[in-house]
Amino acid sequence: MVDIKIVADEADMIVNGYAFTKCDLGVKVLNLNNPVKAVVLDSSGKVIATSMDDIEISIVADYYERNKKFMDM
Repeated sequence: MVDIKIVADEADMIVNGYAFTKCDLGVKVLNLNNPVKAVVLDSSGKVIATSMDDIEISIVADYYERNKKFMDM
């Protein structure tokens, strides 16, 4: 099981319950309210891997696009 506190503490940014963490592929995003929902985005916001549905991916991609400047990407 994922330790939500560790993920949140290590996140580069948290937006509306989603923890965004930089990784080699781009950005890992975890839904802190439902940790089985995750997505990996490349630096341009394209989905590499996911366990989210299309609507949630759209929401997360929008959060990323509007806030990536705060992650120094």
